[in-house]
Amino acid sequence: MALEPGGLIAWVILGLLAGWIAGKLTKGHGFGCIGNVAIGLIGAVIGGFIFSTLGIHGLAGFWGSLIIAVVGAAVLLVVVNMITD
Repeated sequence: MALEPGGLIAWVILGLLAGWIAGKLTKGHGFGCIGNVAIGLIGAVIGGFIFSTLGIHGLAGFWGSLIIAVVGAAVLLVVVNMITD
């Protein structure tokens, strides 16, 4: 898989949006630009694992990737909040 600058920028934007949305859904605020990107990108990996384990492979494109990343980031934040509280 080649790493293209446009693809990298799209993943950063996706991570930023997913982290921000997940922060709003689970904690009520975002975590700053870098924090949102990190949470969103890690969430994309977690969400991809969850969705593939459940046999859901039909989501594609930007919106499908955003949904998967938000679900994964929200799961990540819920687990982190359970551990830290």
